[in-house]
Amino acid sequence: MSARKCWRIPAILTILQQTWILAMEIPPDGEELQPPMIIKESPQDHIVDPVDPIIVECEATGNPTPVFTWTRNGVYLNVARDPQVSMRWRSGTLEIFFWGRPDDYEGVYQCTATNEFGSALSSYISLRVSKARTWLKEYLEPVSVVVGLPLILPCNPPVGPPKPDTYWLNSTMVPIRQDRRVSKAENGDLYFSSIVAEDAFTNYVCVARFPFTNTIQQKPPLILQVLTARMAAHTAPKFLKPKGTTSTTIAMLGEELILECFAAGVPTPSIKWTKDWEEMSMTEKKLENFNKTLRIKNVSMDDGGDYICSASNRMGSLDHVITVRVKSVPFWVEKPESLVLSRDDSGSIVCRADGIPRPQIQWLVNGEPISDAPKSPGRQVSGDTLMFRAVVPDSAAVFQCNASNQYGYIMANAFLAVMDMKPRLLGPRDELIKTTEGNDTHLDCPYFGSPKPDLRWSKGGLGTLEGSRHMILPNGTLEIRNTKLQDQGSYVCVASNVIGRDEKEVQLEVKEPIKIVRAPHNTVVIRGSLAHFDCKIKFDPTLDVTVTWLKDKKFLILGRRMTKDEDSLSIADVYRRDEGAYTCRVKSELEEVTASAKLTVMEHYSCILLLLDRPDPPSALEISDPSERSIRLTWIPGLSNHSPIKDLLADYWLLPSSWKNLSSYPGSLNSVILQLTPFVEYRFRVIAVNGIGPSKPSWPSEYYQTGGAVPDAIPRNIQGMGSGVFRNNMEISWEPLEYREWNGPKLGYMVWWRRRDSREEWKNYTTYWWCSYIIYDTDTFTPYEIKVQAVNFFGYGPESPIVLGYSGEDRPVAAPSDLSVSDIESTKLTVHWDPVARADIMGDIKEYKVYYWRESSRLPWHIVSRRIKTKSFKANGPRLSGTLTGLVPYSNYRMYIVVANNRYEGPPSNTIEFQTPEGVPSIPRSFRIMHRHYDTIYLDWEEPAEPNGILTGYILKYQTLNITLGDRILVEYIPPNITYFSLRRFDRYTRYKFSLAAQTETGVGEAFTEESPHFTTEEYTRDQVDIVTQGWFIGLMCAVALLVLIMLIVFFIKRSRGGKYPVRDKKDFALEPMDDRENGTFDYSEEESQQGRSQGVIEHIGRRTNSDDSLMEYVEGEEIEFNEDGSFIGEYTGVSKRTIDRSPYHNSSEPTSPVAIYSFA
Repeated sequence: MSARKCWRIPAILTILQQTWILAMEIPPDGEELQPPMIIKESPQDHIVDPVDPIIVECEATGNPTPVFTWTRNGVYLNVARDPQVSMRWRSGTLEIFFWGRPDDYEGVYQCTATNEFGSALSSYISLRVSKARTWLKEYLEPVSVVVGLPLILPCNPPVGPPKPDTYWLNSTMVPIRQDRRVSKAENGDLYFSSIVAEDAFTNYVCVARFPFTNTIQQKPPLILQVLTARMAAHTAPKFLKPKGTTSTTIAMLGEELILECFAAGVPTPSIKWTKDWEEMSMTEKKLENFNKTLRIKNVSMDDGGDYICSASNRMGSLDHVITVRVKSVPFWVEKPESLVLSRDDSGSIVCRADGIPRPQIQWLVNGEPISDAPKSPGRQVSGDTLMFRAVVPDSAAVFQCNASNQYGYIMANAFLAVMDMKPRLLGPRDELIKTTEGNDTHLDCPYFGSPKPDLRWSKGGLGTLEGSRHMILPNGTLEIRNTKLQDQGSYVCVASNVIGRDEKEVQLEVKEPIKIVRAPHNTVVIRGSLAHFDCKIKFDPTLDVTVTWLKDKKFLILGRRMTKDEDSLSIADVYRRDEGAYTCRVKSELEEVTASAKLTVMEHYSCILLLLDRPDPPSALEISDPSERSIRLTWIPGLSNHSPIKDLLADYWLLPSSWKNLSSYPGSLNSVILQLTPFVEYRFRVIAVNGIGPSKPSWPSEYYQTGGAVPDAIPRNIQGMGSGVFRNNMEISWEPLEYREWNGPKLGYMVWWRRRDSREEWKNYTTYWWCSYIIYDTDTFTPYEIKVQAVNFFGYGPESPIVLGYSGEDRPVAAPSDLSVSDIESTKLTVHWDPVARADIMGDIKEYKVYYWRESSRLPWHIVSRRIKTKSFKANGPRLSGTLTGLVPYSNYRMYIVVANNRYEGPPSNTIEFQTPEGVPSIPRSFRIMHRHYDTIYLDWEEPAEPNGILTGYILKYQTLNITLGDRILVEYIPPNITYFSLRRFDRYTRYKFSLAAQTETGVGEAFTEESPHFTTEEYTRDQVDIVTQGWFIGLMCAVALLVLIMLIVFFIKRSRGGKYPVRDKKDFALEPMDDRENGTFDYSEEESQQGRSQGVIEHIGRRTNSDDSLMEYVEGEEIEFNEDGSFIGEYTGVSKRTIDRSPYHNSSEPTSPVAIYSFA
């Protein structure tokens, strides 16, 4: 909780027969018995998606826990006998799992929550399943219409729920263009004010979209035939919707109202709206659809009346009056609140509702009409008030107030609880509240009790806070108006009744508010000159304050031209785009203060603006009326240079610092009184500021030293604590005053102390050199009241507030007892111990610290680290416990605990041993993937660093990454003594993704995932065999060369003899010439190289051969891959010819296509 600025809101407190009415729930901690109350339920109109499950919510509080029942359509719903309906545990929320038609579960539901004190009812919940119905199959006859006549194309979308959104498209799904002549109504119909010939150029399709399921349904297309035998005649406006000249509509308060007005005519009429024959205010209203639709988003009572739609063109005008009557479902004026009374007390529950028409009030008790319920002595109904007198425990019940009219109803539950309970203060204890001086501060103290406790606030536990500035609000909050610095201190809130009392303490710190002592002013500058905005602030030095600048409410980006220093913002070389509102924002953790000014940039061409300049500096500064805290400073003003002087800045000079601003004053003054600090030597100067900027500083005044006075400041940060290694002393320390706070020579500090809760006199000591003082011969950890005041040559300053300090602490003399553990899991457990007596701690208890270490693993061969770890726990409660996490499963641990104060730890407790159960293992180590052959992948790994139990094996999951081979996941279960695995691949291009995890009886540990590298990696290349160096390849090449040589010899012999030799036809395949590439390979033609290797060759074959036995039948335009022996891979691997792998490795130097092999031959 923090202090904050508050606006005083008038509160109307109604006290009925001194009753104790609680607007809040009984504290939900399970200690107090309470009737049930519905806290969450589904909306009254509940439209759901037809998906599993359908949720109907009903949550309630109560002690004992309430039992929930449901009715559907007024009939008891037996949830236990319906296999498709279930109810959540300790909740009334229904889950409906439908296996057939979800419509079977539509209806009106109501939830009842019951315990021994009564029954609470939910509102009626109308459950409807979202439906995306389709249009009936129908053939739409073409519509014929004469040009110039109006037309309405009905949409008639399927009904929901919910209501679908409608659109008009053509058969190519392009939206129909809408304008003043053609537009769509809210019900989906398309209105033409007049038909033109171009309307027949497209067909018309109405489309409905259901928002819950995002389902789109489409109506059959409609063809429009426009008859153009004659020209369109000009006609006066005629209303298409609404019909006639008057109509009436009902608007519901708080809901949306849509008024539509469509008119026919040539030329197209223009639409205008008025209300009550006067111009209409457009606040909360919006005109849409080319003024044909008037939308009022949130209907109020003022929206009732006559709305006139006027349609006009050059042929005439026509008016239609729509009378709007505002009605309302019931709404709460005073919602019934639960009532807590003591035995024999009296009280009342009030239920006030309103609506149009006025609703009827009906009271129910525990779900049945109060007239039919058993009579209760002392209970009486009087209209909208339910009164109780001399209540007894049996008077407890839950009451329902139902307010209904013809447009709807509202219902609320309120219970009567009869109990006797001692006061309880709710919320946090020992709070620290910070606020600023001058604010209204609120110290919260929520409370509960029966009979109503008497709440009292005091400062320092003395007296009662009452008066003009202090007010205790009904909820227990103490309001301190116009907070002052002296309000700082400790506040105690006490609540008491005849049964008992409770109290808590709140600390309040009051800080000085942020003040902008020199704010920025509106500035007019010439383009290209310097703009300067001041923002000098004063704030509490104990708070962190940030100063930021904004331009037009956006954060200003500082740079070369825009610079910020401690007290100002400067803009050099001002441009026209620099114009705007500049804001200085000062922010701390408690408040935010802003000041703004406007910058105007003027051009050079304006002659009158050339006369504007900064003012001349003031002159002839004179000091008069001296005193120890003020002087009068007078000067002669300088010329304003055609721009009025707005402000005067008075600066002062303090050695050894530089010039600083003291204050600012209106520009009309020439003499001011300056408030100064005593015993300080000053020098002054004045700066004048007009709309152009500040003047040069005046000549400084003569030096002036103020007289001395007693100190005003109070030493800060006073504290008392033990000093050094000794336990029988206390050092009192504080922060020294700054030099400007001395107010005189010979500054010293008077220290006061005495034992708390003793009758001894205050003792004191004055020191002039040190900011601390040590008191000796004290008892161990004894509380002392401390205060310090500053003194100087002129006297004593104000005393500081009393601060509580403690003498030195000693080592605790006892250890926590009964150390034990429970709820042991694999990685955490709960530690329990009995606390150490406060007297044995020998100081202020800081924490309990547990020391624990891993003694060994439950696996005898596993070596562990025995490093000692610690965990600290806060001390609260008679029996202490805490959760210890981060344990290693399947290990032997040892543990002990100590108590610690602010200086020492006490002796250790007894050491206990415990074992953690088995857990899941860590990730396997050193996982490797190796390629030693073309067709085999080898895996190996090491066991996990932390088995966390007895390993039962490894789970290896893998799948191919080659999309042509599918992505089915395969699983291998490997014994714990095996740490390797081998896998035979389909081919060299197949890659795999592996996932390896170890498991114990508890479960499977974290998995290590890695993908196998490609077969062309360096590791695989080392194992690859070069085909060129193989003997069989060299022999094959020699045989081919010999065959070519023989063919050439035969060719030359036949030619020399003049004979004929077989020549290929033009349509046959022509061999390509060889190039000079290495390894005897051949190249393609220039055209083929531009098209790519595989595709180009195949296209070349297609152009030059008509052979039906082409390889193209196998590949259908794709490149085919062969084995080293020339066989077709697809025939043996089972790979479809349409899913051949297009791996980049086909581009290797080996001949991998039939064309390449044929060319080579």
